[in-house]
Amino acid sequence: MYLPIFYQDPYDQTPLLEESKGLRNPRTGYLYPVRDGVPVFLPPGSVAGPNARYQKLYDRMALPYDLATRLYAWLKTGSERKRRMAYLDLLETYDEAAVLEVSVGTGSNWRYLNRRLHFYGLDLSAGMLAQCRRRAYHMKLRARLCQGLAEHLPYPNSAFDCVFHTGGINFFTDQAAALREMVRVARPGSRLVVVDETEMAAQLHEDQMFAKAFFKDRPRKIEPPVKLLPAGMQEVSVKGIWDDELYVLSFRKPRG
Repeated sequence: MYLPIFYQDPYDQTPLLEESKGLRNPRTGYLYPVRDGVPVFLPPGSVAGPNARYQKLYDRMALPYDLATRLYAWLKTGSERKRRMAYLDLLETYDEAAVLEVSVGTGSNWRYLNRRLHFYGLDLSAGMLAQCRRRAYHMKLRARLCQGLAEHLPYPNSAFDCVFHTGGINFFTDQAAALREMVRVARPGSRLVVVDETEMAAQLHEDQMFAKAFFKDRPRKIEPPVKLLPAGMQEVSVKGIWDDELYVLSFRKPRG
């Protein structure tokens, strides 16, 4: 089923035109390629700073990622569902809602959401998106994926009924820009949810075999990005879950 939200150029907000080779900006003439059904919104030089490091890392870890995270969830809590629902229960969704997950990864959160949603996912890693594409196909989800930067989302203003992010924002090159973009594409009045590891968890994991690649020599100390939220956000809340391994930042975009 074709989903109703169209792409726009993430750098100048011009609506894009579909062509046989990709999506073209009619103002600039720039063509964004489509690879294996996934539009790629990464012009040369756009991936820089920590984003470049973590793009390579997630590409390398894409195949074993789900197994490793599932095993960790089982060891820590005895249930991956229980671990994920601690934050997914905060999402405000309903049948036919358009839901965007920024940094969708392999789409592992989608297993626990209402399958009557319209799923949208963006990620920087082509390897993770390949896994997500397979998952969406086998689950028969109505889903559209694209490769791009959280700091430059290729969607119109106020397009989504629900926007959320789990894992990654700690080490985005520009956290504030990513948060502004998530707010921009969210429907007024909707709740946004942002989840990632705490500094305490990073310190615990930085010498572990699988996790140290993510946390060793991290670019900055981890703090929930409350101070980076756009002005005027409502119902701002930060809480730790699972023995403070994860922080959950939730807030509401004002109406009007």
